[in-house]
Amino acid sequence: MEKRLALAVLFLSAPLALAGNPATEMGRAALNFLKGLKPEQKAKAIFDFSDEERENWHFIPLDRKGLKLSELTPAQTHSAYALLASGLSQKGVLNATAIMGLEAILAEMENDPVRRDTQKYYIAIFGDPSTKPKKGIWGWRFEGHHLSLNYTIVNGNVVATPAFFGTNPAIVQKGPYKGTRPLGRLEEQARALALSLKKTGKTAVISEKAPRDILSSQDRVASKPESQGVTGGDMSNEQKTMLLGILREFASNTRAEVARPALSEIAGVVDKLRFAWAGGLKKGEPHYFRITDEGAFMVEYANTQNGANHAHAVWRLFDGDFGRDILGDHLKEEHSESN
Repeated sequence: MEKRLALAVLFLSAPLALAGNPATEMGRAALNFLKGLKPEQKAKAIFDFSDEERENWHFIPLDRKGLKLSELTPAQTHSAYALLASGLSQKGVLNATAIMGLEAILAEMENDPVRRDTQKYYIAIFGDPSTKPKKGIWGWRFEGHHLSLNYTIVNGNVVATPAFFGTNPAIVQKGPYKGTRPLGRLEEQARALALSLKKTGKTAVISEKAPRDILSSQDRVASKPESQGVTGGDMSNEQKTMLLGILREFASNTRAEVARPALSEIAGVVDKLRFAWAGGLKKGEPHYFRITDEGAFMVEYANTQNGANHAHAVWRLFDGDFGRDILGDHLKEEHSESN
C-alpha cells in the first residue's frame, strides 16, 4: 500500500496536469513505454488492433494477457504509470492506485499474497500508437482486480469505456489506512438524491432488494436495462443538479479533456436521464443504483457483497464501448471516399 501511494504522490508532483491533445499525449506515453521494453516484453504487451483480446475485459482477480507490472524494472514502471496518467485525472490516479493498494489488505485478510498481488495489473497496447492529432487507430488497456480502463483512439477521438472501478473493502475499517474510501463520494451523492426524491414523493426505489452486482457484469456489449426509476424531467432543478453531480463525480476520474465534452452533452439532455435505486437507503445496507440515457450510456454502482462493504462501479456505452460507434463512422467514411 505504501508503494502505491508513494507512486501516486510521485506522479502528482510530476507534469501530470496534462492540458494538450489527449490522443497525442496517450500516443506519446504509449510509445515511450514500448521504447523501454525488451523484445520479449513487447511480445506480451502488443496486440493487433483487430485482436479479440481488445474487448476481453474483466475486473476479477485472474491472470490476464498483457505485460504485468511485476515484470517491469523501476524505469519501465515509471513509464507504465505515465501511460496510466495520460488517461486519468490527478484524482483518477489517486483512486486507481488506492484501489490497487487495497490488494495488500485483502492479501493479509485472506493470507493469499499470490492471488492478491498489488503488482498483478497488466498493460496491453492494441495496434500502433500514434502521436498525430487526427490520425491513427489504436487502443490501450490498464487492467487488474477492480480496475479496468479501456481506451480507444480513432483519428484523434478518444473513447474511454468500459471504465470500471471497484473497491474491497469499500471503506477500510481499521489499520493505518482506516477511512480509505475511493468510491465513497459517488455513493453518498447517489444516496442523497434517492432520499431527496423520496422526500418529495418521487421515489426512485425499484426494488427493496439490490441485485448482487452490476447488471452489465463483464459483458462485451452492455444490454439496456428496463426503463425504471425517475427521469430528470420529473425532478426539481436542485435534483437535476444532484443527478448531474453523480455523473461528474464518476467522470472526474478521467482526464478533463476527455470527460468535459461528454458531460456538456449530457447536461443538455438531463431531462431524458433516468435514475433508479434498489436496496436499502440507510448507510451500510446493501444497495444498487444506475443512471441511464437509454439511447447512449449507463452508469451502474453496486455495494452489496461482504456486508455491503465491497463496491463496483462502471460506465458503459450501449453502442460505443471500445469505440464501436466512431469506428463504424470511420469505416463508412473510408468506404464513401473509395467509391
